[in-house]
Amino acid sequence: MALLAQSLQASVSVDACGPVIELGADTWNERAGGVAVLAEYGLITVSGEAGATFLHGQLTQDVEHLRPGMAQWAGYCSAKGRLMATLRTWRAGDEVRLLLSRPLARPIAKRLSMFVLRAKAKVIDTSDASVVFGLIGEPAVRAAIASTTISPPAPEASVVDAGLELVGLPAMPHDETGALPRWLLIVPADQAASTWTRLSATASPISARAWRRSEVLAGVPRIVPGTSEHFVPQMVNFESVDGVSFTKGCYPGQEIVARSQYLGKLKRRMFLGSGHGDLPVPGQDVHTLIDGAEPCGEVVLAAPDGQGGFEVLFESQIDAVEQGGVRIGLHRLTLRPLPYPLRPVG
Repeated sequence: MALLAQSLQASVSVDACGPVIELGADTWNERAGGVAVLAEYGLITVSGEAGATFLHGQLTQDVEHLRPGMAQWAGYCSAKGRLMATLRTWRAGDEVRLLLSRPLARPIAKRLSMFVLRAKAKVIDTSDASVVFGLIGEPAVRAAIASTTISPPAPEASVVDAGLELVGLPAMPHDETGALPRWLLIVPADQAASTWTRLSATASPISARAWRRSEVLAGVPRIVPGTSEHFVPQMVNFESVDGVSFTKGCYPGQEIVARSQYLGKLKRRMFLGSGHGDLPVPGQDVHTLIDGAEPCGEVVLAAPDGQGGFEVLFESQIDAVEQGGVRIGLHRLTLRPLPYPLRPVG
């Protein structure tokens, strides 16, 4: 990480989401697009003839039918059905890639390896071998593919070609443009500096915090160390962004996840809001507006809005949000609509 930062002539810091290479602004130019270095993302590679079958029995999504050219969300749950990590998954040849919060990559890879047993599969934390870039807007992706013959993949697709991996993501809603498309670009570590030079010559350099804002506005939860094993998938709307398959076979915590989907009434959900004050951190308490009340939820992910406030994904008791509103610290949150409908449960 230090060598990468040195090659980019940048400094490194660490926050609740992982290492941050300090480059770019906390806002982006819609016309020029944005490109960010995402040191806080890690990568696990699963190989072997039984790699996909092995993952199919471990994750919340159908990995056996994950074909080349696809991209999807998946979760890795504890036996109690709590998300230990959220993953963006795709195929690179015969291998399956799992992109996740970098501080979780090594422990998750180690835990998965414990369950390989006699399966013909190998799980490796390959975070140091690659660098992840976040791309917002058409100018950024055009710069990424300028020297290739590939086309930008759709939000649920991926392209692996010409020494790069380009993965589609849900678009970020935006008042002026309707939605800004987003992608992840993964390149070998020894190509990171030259890639950054090429991308930042066309697209606006943005910070990791600006990229997090795009995640928040897209409404997809990212589990980090401060929230690992805190949420059943439905508590953070993970089934509503296609992170859970209810037709596949068993996986750790599957019974609890299925029970949450089909039995009873879900009492907790993830919401999108905005506020003022200090930037919240993942895992921070969310309270009702009643003085002295117990916490009703917690922060999932937050990012500065570029105007002195912040935007935040937070999990909460539904009644607390609907009946009186909630706050973080001393500041009331303003609710914003999620960019997708919530799927009914029960």
